[in-house]
Amino acid sequence: MSDLTLLLLLVVLLVCLVVTIGGFLLYSGLLTDVTIKTGPPPIRNVTIAYKFREGAYKDCGAAFTESCSIGPKLETIAVFYDDPKQKCRYVVGSVLSEGRETPDEELQKLYEKFGFKVFSLPEVSHAVTTTFPCTTPLSYVLGAHRVYPRLASYIEERKLCAFPMIEICLSDVVNYMVPLSRQTGFFVPEMKEEMKTDVKEEDSDEDRGTDITKTSLAASTAASLASSLPLRDIMDANEDIKPRDQSDRGSNESMGSGSSFEELDMDQEDAVELMAEKNKPLGDGEE
Repeated sequence: MSDLTLLLLLVVLLVCLVVTIGGFLLYSGLLTDVTIKTGPPPIRNVTIAYKFREGAYKDCGAAFTESCSIGPKLETIAVFYDDPKQKCRYVVGSVLSEGRETPDEELQKLYEKFGFKVFSLPEVSHAVTTTFPCTTPLSYVLGAHRVYPRLASYIEERKLCAFPMIEICLSDVVNYMVPLSRQTGFFVPEMKEEMKTDVKEEDSDEDRGTDITKTSLAASTAASLASSLPLRDIMDANEDIKPRDQSDRGSNESMGSGSSFEELDMDQEDAVELMAEKNKPLGDGEE
């Protein structure tokens, strides 16, 4: 076989390799259009089985694997609370039931047997949302790099008070949502206890004259982190924790100063509904 023939074969193989990799990337969602919007979230009030973790977000894959191995047919969910440049706290688990459905008792006991806890997330009328296709394992990585910068820009431009970051993984798509109300209802008990500790430490530093910066939230995924978002007013009123620098913020400002519902592509009826929800008195057990 001549050298020219070998060279041609190598070129053909190289071209085939490039085409294969390119096709795989496209199929995984490399050029998928990411559309950010404000509207109804992809889930209602849900009951989840979860594990609370601290550490790099990229290490949460093991928790996802464990959760899926127990309930392979259930939707998986992750809630990311912090700026990864600071403390990284998150929960990973499975959705046991949604709406008025009752969780399967045997399945719930199975999760609890393996160390999972059960918690109910509240229903909100509006959230910042988007989706990304889940066609290959690489889709999770591409979703992190493509979705979170867009979410961060959308929230920052409109000065929204939106947190925490939530992912709901279905078989063929990942739903992303960032609640615009009842945010502390998405904080599991472990997170609330840590927030109390953080606030006590900050108060102590303030007494010594130290300038303390508010805790930040992160936009991140199970695969990797692409961007982070600021946290505003995360203190739970029911826990008697009052922010020092935003105590006079009105309900309209909680949606972001300088922004309007028209900028969020919401009609007047939806705007009224969201404001009513944010001003609604807390019921028994709600946070």
